Amino acid sequence: MVPRITAGRAARPDTDPSRRHSVVENQSDDEPTSKAFKMSIPENPDPFNLFNEWFAEARTCGQIAEPLAMTLATVDERGMPWPRIVLLKEVSERGFVFFTNLGSKKARQLRANPKASLCFYWMPLDKQVRVLGQAELIANDEADGYFATRERESQIGAWASRQSERLAAREDLEQRFEKYTKEFEGRDVPRPEFWSGYRVVPESIEFWLRAPFRLHHRRVYQRQADRSWVSHLLHP
Repeated sequence: MVPRITAGRAARPDTDPSRRHSVVENQSDDEPTSKAFKMSIPENPDPFNLFNEWFAEARTCGQIAEPLAMTLATVDERGMPWPRIVLLKEVSERGFVFFTNLGSKKARQLRANPKASLCFYWMPLDKQVRVLGQAELIANDEADGYFATRERESQIGAWASRQSERLAAREDLEQRFEKYTKEFEGRDVPRPEFWSGYRVVPESIEFWLRAPFRLHHRRVYQRQADRSWVSHLLHP
């Protein structure tokens, strides 16, 4: 939990050596309201219906700068996890789609090990969604369709960036951007063959709702062999 930062006069330094490691107090603003305890995550036969409800709330609440942001975690050849923020560009019963350079670290890691995890955290709503599944490349026509909707400068940027490769100087990237700006002048920018999208096909989707005293609500959905979903509650 993020430590609570309060406004006002600065606190005096703590001179007790035994307490210097814990100068910042943990947040503890939970209140034992009956409403908070009675809140729950409804059981829904389809977790995508529940996700869409929460997602719509995140997009319309007006307090979340980027509701499309999600943490994508992959693993490298050593089993080391690599998290980073990407943007959700499509969600359906087929899965969750994001786009990337196919030479990027995330894409190389997914080719070697397609297991992936996503996490959405919408702090003003006190809601979180975690997805575990397998990532697969989307079809070329799907990638073409999305690429065509991007701003022209972003399309050119996809050509200019050798994502995740070492960059000697920022000027090198800017020169590549200018190069492709001139190359595609007066015509549509095609999608690079090295740029596409991945769909994370979920095997489980967990919904988390904040509650007082860390007694949070958790419901996890797990995909069955017949493609149906079964859900159950989890201890916080």
